[in-house]
Amino acid sequence: MRGAMTDAMLTAGSALALIAGLLVVDADVRQQLAMRLSSNPATELAATGDRVRTIASVIVVAAREQTLAHAPLAIFTLVAVVLVLFMLRT
Repeated sequence: MRGAMTDAMLTAGSALALIAGLLVVDADVRQQLAMRLSSNPATELAATGDRVRTIASVIVVAAREQTLAHAPLAIFTLVAVVLVLFMLRT
């Protein structure tokens, strides 16, 4: 049980780190997130699913643009993550 909780916390932390990094780098993500979070929560409760979908699509587009702009670094990072995972397994 403890291992599952640790894995879940690491996964959530990684996702939050990715979003925080995109907020720092990309102005479109900052603008969309600020626009979505500044509305009145009582009146916007029904539109939560659409809001999450919109924010997720903006994050995916920003990640794709950043990856295309820095393709060699993205490939290096992917290979590094795979190697670290293999090191941790053994």
